[in-house]
Amino acid sequence: MITPLTDYWSHLNAGMILLNITPFAVMLLLIAVLPLWHPAATWWEKNSHKLLVALLCGSAGIGLYFLPTQDTSRIVATTLDYLAFISLLAALFVVSGGISISGAFAGLPWINTLFLGIGALLASFLGTTGASMLLIRPLIRSNRLRQHKTHIIIFFIFIVSNCGGLLTPLGDPPLYLGFLRGVPFFWTLHLFPQWLLTNFLLLFIFHILDERIFLREELETKHELLKEITQAEHPLHIRGKRNLLYLGAILAVVLLAGVWLPVFSRRFFIPEQAELLAKLMQIGCLGSIAWLSFRTTPAAIHEHNHFSLAPILEVAILFLGIFGAMLPALAVLEFSAPKLPLDQPWHYFWCSGILSGFLDNAPTYLSFAALAAGKSHLNPEQLGALAAQAPALLKAISVGAVFMGANTYIGNGPNFMVKSIAEHAHIKMPSFGGYMLWSLAVLIPIFIVNSLIFF
Repeated sequence: MITPLTDYWSHLNAGMILLNITPFAVMLLLIAVLPLWHPAATWWEKNSHKLLVALLCGSAGIGLYFLPTQDTSRIVATTLDYLAFISLLAALFVVSGGISISGAFAGLPWINTLFLGIGALLASFLGTTGASMLLIRPLIRSNRLRQHKTHIIIFFIFIVSNCGGLLTPLGDPPLYLGFLRGVPFFWTLHLFPQWLLTNFLLLFIFHILDERIFLREELETKHELLKEITQAEHPLHIRGKRNLLYLGAILAVVLLAGVWLPVFSRRFFIPEQAELLAKLMQIGCLGSIAWLSFRTTPAAIHEHNHFSLAPILEVAILFLGIFGAMLPALAVLEFSAPKLPLDQPWHYFWCSGILSGFLDNAPTYLSFAALAAGKSHLNPEQLGALAAQAPALLKAISVGAVFMGANTYIGNGPNFMVKSIAEHAHIKMPSFGGYMLWSLAVLIPIFIVNSLIFF
């Protein structure tokens, strides 16, 4: 939700800007450093300690925003955004945890590549979060005999959790917010060339890397790995099929949220009240679906999936701190963005993209889309006009926000969720900084190619 800037934000000096981004920077630093610092690593493993850090950083961010502005509307809106965000993640996590897909998949390089390619397609229609939660457990299970599988999870985050979700508003939160602001539902199909190029390059790089690692494992096991994997294959079997209906219900709730808002607007004539009720209804429906799924799924399926609420609890705690700490940081972004010399599509691509890797990519998308609309003399609250009259700018913002959410663990909702599920499956994942080294080595060159060709 974008609100007008107060006078306070228009008179910030460099010191005040630094102060306002400090809670968010500290939160990121602690997430990155504490797991690596041996004296603190054990302490950080407990969710109660993560909650303490999240509350301190989140409260500091809320305080820095509220004390000088006395603006409660943004705090309420951010709270609702957080609850809607977590309710969607939790619903998808619980429902997908009740679906057991086994057999037919073996951890061979060409099968892994095909699996990720299917995930890239599903991400645009189930959403990056839905596709990630549905597919991550089968992928982990199919590669259980592999010794080196960290790279598989990293490319899963790159492709399924981020870059695959570019083709429809259901694919990723920034595109969905654009749809709610008037961008036609099928407009995102114009982004197919960027989707195809990026995912093709990622799948190509992954296949070469996975093939080399697999061959090395074959030599280490004296060619026993291929035999074991082949013998472990079983016919495709899906259990918990009723959860597919719950998954469809979640997608329906997300899509219908775009209908509830105008209905409430016509009923109450107060947009803020309409948005409040629409979000509360969405949160309530998603929570109910998650509860029904959890209660009606046989325990045997949860046991087969090694289902635990620990990953979603960890994500909820960390993002509690992130949403609160980023309040003043987002306000600084809104204040600073109009002063940036942004004119060309590639300017918007890189600025919206880089910031989306650290701030939530949904409000970052809205901030730069509103800026592009304003500079194009269009209504920043109705992005349909921007899509029609300045499509190159909106394409750049959309691609940047969706793709570069893959740059860090916190750039997009499912990133940290996938990491947590993988770690609970005893797969060693890189630290916050280690993951960024992967994104710098793999993603940034691909984004440079995108920038040169399209923007």
